[in-house]
Amino acid sequence: MIIATSLVMLMTPGLAFFYGGLSCKKNILSIMMQSFVSLGITSLLWISIGYTMCFSGDLAHGTDFSGIIGNFDRVFLHGITAYTPHSADRNFPEFIFIAYQMMFAIITPALITGAFINRVTFKSYIIFLIFWQIFVYYPFVHMIWGGGILAQWGVLDFAGGITVHATAGFAALASVLFVGKRAEQGDGPNNIPLVAIGTALLWFGWYGFNAGSELNVDAITAQAFLNTDIAASASAVTWLIIEWTTGKKKPTFIGLMTGAVAGLATITPAAGYVSLDAALFFGLLAGVVCYLAVKFVEYKGWDDALDVWGVHGVGGVLGTLLLGFFGSLAVNPHGAQGILNGGSPVFFLKQLTAIILASAWGFVFTLAMLKIINVLVPVKVKLADELQGLDLAFHGEVARRQ
Repeated sequence: MIIATSLVMLMTPGLAFFYGGLSCKKNILSIMMQSFVSLGITSLLWISIGYTMCFSGDLAHGTDFSGIIGNFDRVFLHGITAYTPHSADRNFPEFIFIAYQMMFAIITPALITGAFINRVTFKSYIIFLIFWQIFVYYPFVHMIWGGGILAQWGVLDFAGGITVHATAGFAALASVLFVGKRAEQGDGPNNIPLVAIGTALLWFGWYGFNAGSELNVDAITAQAFLNTDIAASASAVTWLIIEWTTGKKKPTFIGLMTGAVAGLATITPAAGYVSLDAALFFGLLAGVVCYLAVKFVEYKGWDDALDVWGVHGVGGVLGTLLLGFFGSLAVNPHGAQGILNGGSPVFFLKQLTAIILASAWGFVFTLAMLKIINVLVPVKVKLADELQGLDLAFHGEVARRQ
């Protein structure tokens, strides 16, 4: 679990490299800063109120708040020591679980930043970072992973298709619609090798993200590990082939890496619940559907700069719904039987309801919160700052000297 926690932590710097390489030269540090600052602020927020809001109490015993948010018995980790076990069947210190889940909390709001690159002030982002977690991320973590209402209802999310990717992806779409288009679209990625480093760290860290979510070393851990790689690989190759045979008819490195991330996001909610054959299908379909989602955004003229909605939002939704078809009790007896394995459509409808709820709340709350923040401090940067570049305008630094 310590290794898995370390892998998930590595994903946030990986995301910073991924986004930094994709950005224009004037905004490399500002977009990377938004990921790295989450490491600091979210960690402090998590140990103070985040963990207790997510993992205290449960609906079954009537010890939480209506199954939506946990109680506050563990504020500042009250009552937990290094000798407190996680649970009777997970005999490792609860401190490790606290750290593991903290890494998920750190990367989730950071995912959103790729959508509004070089258009949002740093002050407004800090406010957004804090309150988005409290009102969007924490409730859905409790509802699904913390014994809340969706967990009691039978909704499944192995590693974050709903809690992480759907909420962040649709929050990204809301932020794009709020801040509008960039004044300058830029000339494309400034450093593709940096994107490659970021992709490598994300892919590597995702093994801890998905396989680690079993909280054990067993057959399901191995299944989730291999499913993660197969889905990413299939999606990467599918995206590459689509680009190679359509449009400019060139196989791009960016396309290959974007496809891999789409596959990783799509398999996340189902990694420990489906067979290897199903994971292959997840990846193939992710490559097609997420590619079309990115093209749809281009068609609509939405300036989702780094394709957060098309890759993470749509990928999370797709994987959650596919679980309703491909879930297998033979793979994981703690999962559910999907429609294609003889299961009832009721499970699929539960997954559908949960993903609609998470996506809609992520979108609506983000839009409302940005409007409120904008009353306090400007959300959108001044045109002069945007043209100068946020690295210099906000941070007084440049990524590299000429």
